[in-house]
Amino acid sequence: MTLMSLAKLPLSAEEGWPALARLKPGILKVFLLLVLPLSMLPPVMLYHAGLNHPEVFGPGASGRNWVIVGTVFFLAELATFLLMGWLIKQVGQTYSLVIDYHDAYLLAAIAPVPLWLSSLGLLIPNLLFNATVSAVALGLSCALLYQGLQALGRKRDAVVAGGIVQIVIGAGLIAWALLLVLALL
Repeated sequence: MTLMSLAKLPLSAEEGWPALARLKPGILKVFLLLVLPLSMLPPVMLYHAGLNHPEVFGPGASGRNWVIVGTVFFLAELATFLLMGWLIKQVGQTYSLVIDYHDAYLLAAIAPVPLWLSSLGLLIPNLLFNATVSAVALGLSCALLYQGLQALGRKRDAVVAGGIVQIVIGAGLIAWALLLVLALL
């Protein structure tokens, strides 16, 4: 796969996804090479921002133990990955979308990539900038999940894919909000 085909994943079910489906990378390999390193990024960025410009997180943030915050955030992200793969499979079954566990976990690994990368925005201590970057990342994650469901699911139904995206992203937003609450307690 080329970088260009990866960039097309959120735009089309026909671009990049077929090559990814043919590769059928093992979930352990995807976990070790994609999920694990990228899920380390937000905790590291929280740690960096917490030490260098804690005012972004509000009053009282400078006294936090950012190592513990980052560790809890990291462990919660890994748990969220496991739950999201399971949820994609279960909601897909509810909607009669045939998707196996491998593809469900592949989607659970790929969909949050923009959110993980958006944590780099914490290098700039500006709340509006970070909110904008996060909103764009959320949109890209929704698009990745939607196109991935269309491409990897055994039936192409835009309404079904849209319904699954709403449920999975809704659950993901709840999990992400809980992660942020954990980070800022």
